[in-house]
Amino acid sequence: MAAGGLGTCCWSTLSYTSHFQVRTSSLVVKAPRGRLVTGKPFGRSFVIKAEVKYVNGEEAKQLVAVEGYSVVDVRDRSQFDRAHIKSCYHVPLFIENKDNDIGTIIKRTLHNNFSGLFYGLPFTKPNPEFVQTVKSQLPPDSKVLIVCQEGLRSAAAADKLDRAGFENIACITSGLQSVKPGTFESVGSTELQDAGKAGLVTVQGDISRVLGAILVCAFLFITFFPDLAEKILGLIPV
Repeated sequence: MAAGGLGTCCWSTLSYTSHFQVRTSSLVVKAPRGRLVTGKPFGRSFVIKAEVKYVNGEEAKQLVAVEGYSVVDVRDRSQFDRAHIKSCYHVPLFIENKDNDIGTIIKRTLHNNFSGLFYGLPFTKPNPEFVQTVKSQLPPDSKVLIVCQEGLRSAAAADKLDRAGFENIACITSGLQSVKPGTFESVGSTELQDAGKAGLVTVQGDISRVLGAILVCAFLFITFFPDLAEKILGLIPV
């Protein structure tokens, strides 16, 4: 028996009485992108869940420019301030953890001395208002492109919104770090793909580049001016 062209109804007899038989039905629905979902018996509610789209930077640009997707940035405030897509919504999946119980203080101290120092990452905790905040700005039938720096937080956020009833969700595979400069109009002091770089890692990177340049120059000097280089090396005390 057809069900509006979307699926089929499977009837099963549960029990009989002397005058009639009691039946229940189960609906199998083909979701918009080909995923089969089995519903609960009629008379009870069931949810049709669509698959999350994973796209690259250029495809994401088309979703926003052509299909009208709204961008939701789920990164922390520090990365968002360094660079973000213009006119996006900022709803962090994790927020800074300022709790002052002894366990949190110890964890925050360890974090600040390692991850915070080297990578410039704040000590965070899950944002308990994430779904509600997104819903307050975008209705569940909205087309939503979720972005983060590496792609992990956006995938987790997509799962939360999917469970909350959002059906048109997309994420950028590998996050904003994989987006080429100029793909989106951005706001901030750096490019989108560099917004995750902070802390001593960036200082180490600068030092490495300077040392590399010095070594290249030294190599070229020795190659083209070997006699002069030999004289200079002879002046260095051993």
